[in-house]
Amino acid sequence: MEAGGRGTAAAEEEPGSTIKADHKQVVREALSDDRKVMTKSSAVDLVTQTDQKVEKLIIQSVKEKFPQHRFIGEESVAAGEPSILTDDPTWIIDPIDGTTNFVHAFPFVAISIGFTINKRVEVGVVYSCLEDKMFTARRGGGAFCNGEPLQVSDQTDVHRSIIATEFGSNRDPEVVDKIFSSLRNILSLPVHGVRGAGTAAVNLSLVASGCVEAYYEMGMHVWDIAAGSLLVLEAGGIVMDVDGGDADLMSRRILAANNRSVALRLVEQIAPYRPDRDDAPPAACD
Repeated sequence: MEAGGRGTAAAEEEPGSTIKADHKQVVREALSDDRKVMTKSSAVDLVTQTDQKVEKLIIQSVKEKFPQHRFIGEESVAAGEPSILTDDPTWIIDPIDGTTNFVHAFPFVAISIGFTINKRVEVGVVYSCLEDKMFTARRGGGAFCNGEPLQVSDQTDVHRSIIATEFGSNRDPEVVDKIFSSLRNILSLPVHGVRGAGTAAVNLSLVASGCVEAYYEMGMHVWDIAAGSLLVLEAGGIVMDVDGGDADLMSRRILAANNRSVALRLVEQIAPYRPDRDDAPPAACD
């Protein structure tokens, strides 16, 4: 299918319409019930039946309107579907961003949906379930929370900034050393503080809202950041790689900030590492 046509129609829809009332209800009801927990890549990489159910509901509702569109969903990829971003219209879905939060009833859980054409995010939706906040963005159309326009912070002094980050699920000692080296360097600048909501989508929404000046992470996935990255851009911020280069959705590395001055000060402090790309071919079996 060409990138135009039905892809353009999807990009012009009301962004928040992709998350239906029943999607929200599934997550909210599950928080009050027993949450059956399974693991994926490691003992700290969690998934629940709710993740799987919400993803299926979203894909089904989108396919009704756009049957030829592609999908990259967190749980679909975990089940063996490819994670390849092409020029075709593609929906990138994280049914529950912050699954560990969800399991522990820590109150930051989000549904994240990004829509791409020609590998570029055109629409982003992040629904913070327990806060009942719907963050939406369309390329060239601004970013909003519950219909109110968003604007990044105007702070240019990194020493007066709050920085968001996450520790991820990789417990390899060398990776953990890199994570804490970055954290130590940034805290020692100094900055006003370092925070983490436990979900990349919410952290990016916080940058777009002006609540924090920047967010960086290595090891997250394309479904964690596709929607939120557009929120930041449309709220007046910037998105780049942690080494200061161009952002790459599939690289599993991101630095989003309110302005270039703050971003580049952080680039100097981050100890980067390169996780396996989301679009890397599967490891060959011996």
